[in-house]
Amino acid sequence: MVKSFGQFLLFLQSMLVRKERFAVLWKRTMEECVTIGVNSVFIVAIVSAFIGAVTCVQIAYNLTNPLIPKSTIGYMVREMTILELAPTITSIVLAGKVGSSIAGSLGTMRITEQVSALEVMGINSASYLVLPRILGAILMFPLLVVLAMALSIIGGYLAGSLTGSISAQEYIEGIRSDFIPYNIVFALIKSVVFAFLVSAISAFKGYYTEGGALEVGTASTTAVNNSIIAILIADFVLAAVLL
Repeated sequence: MVKSFGQFLLFLQSMLVRKERFAVLWKRTMEECVTIGVNSVFIVAIVSAFIGAVTCVQIAYNLTNPLIPKSTIGYMVREMTILELAPTITSIVLAGKVGSSIAGSLGTMRITEQVSALEVMGINSASYLVLPRILGAILMFPLLVVLAMALSIIGGYLAGSLTGSISAQEYIEGIRSDFIPYNIVFALIKSVVFAFLVSAISAFKGYYTEGGALEVGTASTTAVNNSIIAILIADFVLAAVLL
């Protein structure tokens, strides 16, 4: 455990030694932004919209006290979405999609000796292959989380209106009441931390893959498991420290 953590820190340090030229790094980062962010919009949109819808319906089902105004449903959907569901669930979904992709692609490059070929040519493979993936994730995760927030709230609005659980006016009144702007900042901080954890852990597992195709699959699975555990631990630590 300690040895692996030390190796992970050295791996992060190696990315910052003999970095690629800015033009090359920028181009590679933009390519990874498309792979990580744009290609993940559909799954994030579907998951977040249905999470918002289900959250709204279930809160309405449990909120049976006539003394509590119906607008509380909109308020609770907003708070749950911004503080927890959008950043955490979105990052867990992306850990499965993006994390396994990063680990699998780097693992394949390692066992086919493409990484060794880069090193022979005098290129820092960690800087060329890994750093753009981490930067791309850090840039795109917050944007995907903002999209998830919006679609989750819209999903709750549609679900509440279509099922008759809450009127559109009451829902909008709820999501506008007692809004704390810092909650958005907190969610974005979480998304940046989760992006780094998912991309760095997945890249580490893939970069040091040894063996054949079976080991690449194992590395991808391990990367996803470790990323999800890291997200949950970081979620608790950030909530304890920043709230």
